[in-house]
Amino acid sequence: MNSMDDTGVVAGAASGRSSHTHRLRGLAGTGFIATLAATVATTVAAALAQAVGVNFEIPDGGETIPLSGFAVVTGFFSVVGIVIAVAFLRWSPRPALRFVWTAVSLTAISLVPPLLSGANTATIAALLGLHLVPAAVMIPTLARSLRTRTD
Repeated sequence: MNSMDDTGVVAGAASGRSSHTHRLRGLAGTGFIATLAATVATTVAAALAQAVGVNFEIPDGGETIPLSGFAVVTGFFSVVGIVIAVAFLRWSPRPALRFVWTAVSLTAISLVPPLLSGANTATIAALLGLHLVPAAVMIPTLARSLRTRTD
């Protein structure tokens, strides 16, 4: 027997925690699906850029960025974005707004290294575009998942 059932206090606290856990899991699930989509989109875009003649050779060291490199880096930083979104969901009263400002700022900062790489113009333009592809997938998707429901 549970004599606390008639107070509603225990049930209210448990359902609030359950709702929060449900939102965290939903955000994580949505984020990982978006990560897969962003990774595929970025890798396909890089392959298309290579197909039209963009050489992803970076003069500093002379190495060429492989397609798998785009996939790994996109996947890693997309997961970082999910972690940031989860943190805002947990600790911010306005998680969607805070996330968008943070993610857009970090995306803008990520555009600096290609500009400083010393690569040719086509490579720089492609790298800038390849930074924007996953941002265009991840930021709106995670922001939508962070919106609080008023219904």
